[in-house]
Amino acid sequence: MTSEDGGPPRGRLTRTARLAALPAAYAGRTALGIGKRIGGRPAEVVAAQVQQRTAEQLFAVLGQLKGGAMKVGQAMSAMEAALPEQLVGPYRETLVRLQEAAPAMPADLVHRQLEASFGHDWRRLFRDFDDRPVAAASVGQVHHATWSDGTPVAVKVQYPGAGEALVADLGVLQRAAPLLQAAVPGLDARRLLAELRDRLVEEVDYVREADAQTAFADAYRGDPDIAVPDVLAVEGRVLVTRWLDGTPLSRVITDGSRDDRDHAGRLLVRLLASAPVRARRLHGDPHPGNFRLLPDGRLGVLDFGATEALPHGWPARLGPLLTAGRDGDAASLHRIAASAALLRPDQVTARALLALLDPYLQPLRSPAYRFTRAWVQEQTRIASDPFSAAARTQRRLTVPPRHLLLQRVAAGLAGVLCSLDATVAVDAELRRWLPGYDAPHDSRS
Repeated sequence: MTSEDGGPPRGRLTRTARLAALPAAYAGRTALGIGKRIGGRPAEVVAAQVQQRTAEQLFAVLGQLKGGAMKVGQAMSAMEAALPEQLVGPYRETLVRLQEAAPAMPADLVHRQLEASFGHDWRRLFRDFDDRPVAAASVGQVHHATWSDGTPVAVKVQYPGAGEALVADLGVLQRAAPLLQAAVPGLDARRLLAELRDRLVEEVDYVREADAQTAFADAYRGDPDIAVPDVLAVEGRVLVTRWLDGTPLSRVITDGSRDDRDHAGRLLVRLLASAPVRARRLHGDPHPGNFRLLPDGRLGVLDFGATEALPHGWPARLGPLLTAGRDGDAASLHRIAASAALLRPDQVTARALLALLDPYLQPLRSPAYRFTRAWVQEQTRIASDPFSAAARTQRRLTVPPRHLLLQRVAAGLAGVLCSLDATVAVDAELRRWLPGYDAPHDSRS
């Protein structure tokens, strides 16, 4: 349950207790599963039952806590394609709920937040305001309303205590890393949590989010493929933007046609590849709850709480690095990676580096590539084996902190594309947007 005022539970003890109960419950279910196996039930059936109950409890608690806890659940949702097929069902259902909704604030609390931000006469800004939230996320919930000039708007209202809840979660969630690892095999939970720690606090700053959204809206104004709603007002804990109607990407994943899946996948790649060039920013949160497929075919982008300014666009070495990897030029790949401080040449050989990256470069080697669950599941299986050659090479890489968000975005995008089962011309998009991609490279330099 949420706090009495409808916001996230703010007491550190309360939040810690709820998160701490998860590993204990998982251990209990595992023990019960062992007992059932001894009793003669098939191990696969028992494992599926344990994992389903773990999913249900994990995402129910994350949704109630909101804040950083729920954000971790949303980050995990982008990678649901990595789950074994027989276990996808229970996770997909709970993950879709996390992407689209969470326990709501009561109307009187929403009104108090609006009054604190816009003053006691806040209603003069709206012709009408729907007290029922249409979506709820990690730090706020969204209401449908009509602006004073008749414009349909989305009103994002931040939960009281969202900032304090995030601070509380950041430490506590580290203790839940083993559970997250158990719930989603192959997830590098500790690294994910460490990277999220550096980003989450920024998301309670709606002024910063409004600035990022305005930069994207200006960059994509009139675009035939990407729709970014304009910001109409931002004050304190309330952000007002134009309303976008459309089909949530999570619903395209579960119910969409083949054409819709491919179309959505293509536009996702186009957005993330073009944004550093057009908006000079990276959209850092490609989980399905942030996107809509609009009736006119455009991809609507709804959330800009996690972005990174790239005033010079894409890193200069990224294009040549991907070109060398795509072409199997191990020497150039190794040289460029070393020059970018991604590895020490004496620690990782050129051959080992190419072997590690080769599976992830497959989408660049054909005019169009179909992203499948089988592909991401195989990469997850290899990466989660601590004794594999790939894992040994991965441990020797030295990825600078500034590249962690880019790495997470790439992994999240691949996960969503696999959930969509989309066929996308990734190579063509990179040729269009990534400077230095497909430029001649010289392995002797």
